[in-house]
Amino acid sequence: MTAPTVTVPETAPATRTGGRPRRRSVSRRTRLIAWLFMVPLIVVNVTVILWPGAQSVYYSFTDWSGIGTGNWIGFGNYTRMLHDEEFISALKHNLVWTVVSLIAPMLLALLGAYLLSRVRRFQVLFRLAYFIPYTVATVVSAAVWENLLSPDSGLGNLLGVNFLGDQDLALGTVAGVNTWAFWGFLVVIFLASMQSVNPALYEAAALDGAGPFRQFVSITLPSIRPTLVFLVVQTIVWSFLAFDFVFILTQGGPAGATDVLSTLLYRNAFSNLEAGYASAIGVVMALFTAIVVITYQVLRRVRKWEA
Repeated sequence: MTAPTVTVPETAPATRTGGRPRRRSVSRRTRLIAWLFMVPLIVVNVTVILWPGAQSVYYSFTDWSGIGTGNWIGFGNYTRMLHDEEFISALKHNLVWTVVSLIAPMLLALLGAYLLSRVRRFQVLFRLAYFIPYTVATVVSAAVWENLLSPDSGLGNLLGVNFLGDQDLALGTVAGVNTWAFWGFLVVIFLASMQSVNPALYEAAALDGAGPFRQFVSITLPSIRPTLVFLVVQTIVWSFLAFDFVFILTQGGPAGATDVLSTLLYRNAFSNLEAGYASAIGVVMALFTAIVVITYQVLRRVRKWEA
């Protein structure tokens, strides 16, 4: 007698299909927890950045004085900029400041970092010495340099030059002080990037007869290109936000010779009580920064600078 055949139902598909809802619930829970951790940061950004930024855009279309409410004037503030000699002069000074910041600190930092990368002893000591000026409070640094350049008791007295009072020298002097405080930061960043370069590349180049300069141009610069491009973009953005050294050392003087957009914005907002016009200047500065950042992101993807 033949035994009856017992068919055992397959359970594997049920297990697979039954496991999906559990994985989905775990995934949802993980995303929910992540968003809960993000909530405080989102609240802070909306409160401190997004909402004040939106208010600035609104007030830029009004004649608000900073007190009470302002009247809607449309593009009146932006039209005024096109004919405002102070704004045009401050914009030119910002462009000069940007060019100086892209040349002097960058070249000094690249040279300093490359030389430090070749140092085997006391490298940490030199790195610390370069970085200290960047850590000193701006007010302290400005006060020290103001005394050093003083036409009464400092270097200005010895040379018979009023560095901060001469319209032809003031902007370059303040930019030089900013370079002194800023280039050490660039040195540390460039040095960290250079230390990640494969030493075998330098050895191969040396065997081929390449000197230090050729190695720097053909190996070091291409290897640190992502860092270099990023710092160039950051320097451009920071240059258009320059305020502290200019305000402390010259307040935009003499006769507007060192005025930049930030000091002009400050003066219109708090001295002239033209907060609407100051808001328009701030919006223009923000638009310029956005254009620079977006251009960098597009070029980075097109040219594959991160590779």
